Amino acid sequence: MKDEDSRYEAVRSRDGRFDGVFFFAVETTGIYCRPSCPAVTPKRHNVRFFATAAAAQGSGFRACRRCRPDAVPGSADWNVRADVVGRAMRLIADGVVDREGVAGLAARLGYSARQVQRQLTAELGAGPVALARAQRAHTARVLLQTTDLPVTEIAFASGFASVRQFNDTIREVYAATPTGVRAAAPRDRAARRAAPGAGIPLRLAHRGPYQSAAVFDQLTREAVPGVEEVTGARGARTYRRTLRLPYGTGLAAVHERVRTPRTGTGTRPGGWLDARLHLTDPRDLTTAVQRLRRLLDLDADPYAVDERLGADPRLAPLVAARPGLRSPGAVDPLEPAVRALAGLNGAAELVRRYGKVLDAPHGSLTHLFPEPAVLAEAEPGGPLGALAAALADGTVRLDPGADRHDAEEALLALPGMDPATVATLRVRALGDPDVAPPGAGVPGTWRPWRSYAVRHLLVAGEPLR
Repeated sequence: MKDEDSRYEAVRSRDGRFDGVFFFAVETTGIYCRPSCPAVTPKRHNVRFFATAAAAQGSGFRACRRCRPDAVPGSADWNVRADVVGRAMRLIADGVVDREGVAGLAARLGYSARQVQRQLTAELGAGPVALARAQRAHTARVLLQTTDLPVTEIAFASGFASVRQFNDTIREVYAATPTGVRAAAPRDRAARRAAPGAGIPLRLAHRGPYQSAAVFDQLTREAVPGVEEVTGARGARTYRRTLRLPYGTGLAAVHERVRTPRTGTGTRPGGWLDARLHLTDPRDLTTAVQRLRRLLDLDADPYAVDERLGADPRLAPLVAARPGLRSPGAVDPLEPAVRALAGLNGAAELVRRYGKVLDAPHGSLTHLFPEPAVLAEAEPGGPLGALAAALADGTVRLDPGADRHDAEEALLALPGMDPATVATLRVRALGDPDVAPPGAGVPGTWRPWRSYAVRHLLVAGEPLR
């Protein structure tokens, strides 16, 4: 939706489909919002539009306290696009700028820092530092409103270099002090604020309908013992898993939600999945959340997917039966590779032998999934050893900012790697929305959503042909 008059119509109708796709700001109030904000619609001549929250903040606008635009699902563009801007946004969301700086981001993308700055600013109205700063502010708000951590600890856990920088940013973005932001927590959030040791409660937002049953069915089938578990009856299941993170380890729990709740007055709104994170280092919050979002495919645009696939005679009844069907990804690119190459039982054995044992087991969760370097040394032969070694030394990159075509070529160059496994890794590890299994005869009219089309067929039990 590029035309500003069309964007204003979305704002006027409070259309939740476009939350996260763009933001609007009101010059007379100095506030920016999501399109579905329930506040009185401003006059057209007072409205400005922005591609990102960071761009709105950079122009001096603060976040609306009613619609909390910083908490909307991420734009699906960043997951779909394979260009440098899309790859950069996925890496920034994973916390690369906070950990490695702009130079580290540029190195991963294969561009100079100046080129990355120029491309992001030209298209999004904000450079990598501003985009990362907006993300830090959101992380800080979540920690302030859902935990009782001291403000000083939250400042550094959110990625800020100093308490002063933290205070200045919170005042600028939310027009309140950190203490004021904490006091303004919604009642439901304040009531469920985490007690010490209870973890961080979260709502993982998504756009539009979400077929949680199909996602949890797949998570149940694929759960690697020791690393993952799914408990509870269908419709009320809980998925738990361990996480290996940049600064420490984590335990995540995500609850199945069958019905999509209404979250505002906008039309066709999205919903959320309730989750809880236990982190040994709170600096890992942003990265852990983004990895869960990729696993659960929470940043997809189901409206765009269903519109295209629903026009196909073969897929139309499947889309009507399961609107918002997702294509799950992975929190660790090695996990789907090991399942594909060694099978579920083989993956469980590798975890038992080479996974790091948790200091304190949590139910059946006892290990972290093995690191690539550990597997490469322990299992040097065969396709799995070759892949683990390539991931460990950087010959193959499957991180959020990897170039998908380059990754495919590098994977196919490994011994014993076949096109079917590579296609699986493009979908699961790289989040590619447009992959068809080799030889499946998937029509080109399903582009750019062939991964979702294949999911519809698999879930419905229909053969690929």
